[in-house]
Amino acid sequence: MVRVWERVTDLAVADQVVVATDSEEIATAVRAAGGAATLTAAEHPSGTDRVAEVAVQRQYARYEAFVNVQGDEPFVTESAVRGAAEVVTSGRFPLGTVAAPAGDDVLGSPQVVKVVTADDGRALYFSRAPIPWLRDHDDASLRAAVIRQHIGVYAYTRDALAAWVALPPHPLERIERLEQLRPLAAGLAMGVAFVSELPAGGVDTEEDLARANARWTELSAGRM
Repeated sequence: MVRVWERVTDLAVADQVVVATDSEEIATAVRAAGGAATLTAAEHPSGTDRVAEVAVQRQYARYEAFVNVQGDEPFVTESAVRGAAEVVTSGRFPLGTVAAPAGDDVLGSPQVVKVVTADDGRALYFSRAPIPWLRDHDDASLRAAVIRQHIGVYAYTRDALAAWVALPPHPLERIERLEQLRPLAAGLAMGVAFVSELPAGGVDTEEDLARANARWTELSAGRM
């Protein structure tokens, strides 16, 4: 989590960066590195619920838009963070997230979340399943042009954030283990910013963690 704080600070996108965590160990490490950390309740069903707990605190009352960079995306890019934020701050949608073009190799991987969107960029559905499904192989080129891999960055207006967490967890959210299906099922509009590149690997498995640690060591050595 400290690594996420360092990366987001380097991006210079947000007015303020705070790590929301239920771990005293993480909070202590963040503060020792010069960052801001806020302890939250441990029982939150999603990262968005954790962000919402922080957003209502007095010291953050002047902010009207919030961006959630999740701890399993340690190499999140500036374009992803900025893209999600601009979906919301531009007034286009009350909720925002990000996706990038992907090959058909991701369709069979449940660890990779896919998204399909309307023509205006509004998210229609997110899934771990292969979407869009190819019914006729003659249309493979059409599908190739619209395969999008979701990137775990979210942005919210204050009101939309409050509306999201006021909803009970939805069956679709629980089935797919995707928190963004909660507001979609309730009819809240979420815009998707498209970026050209994916972050250098999220952390979903032990193998991902080993690769992330090795990459972080390389990046840290390059700064010295």
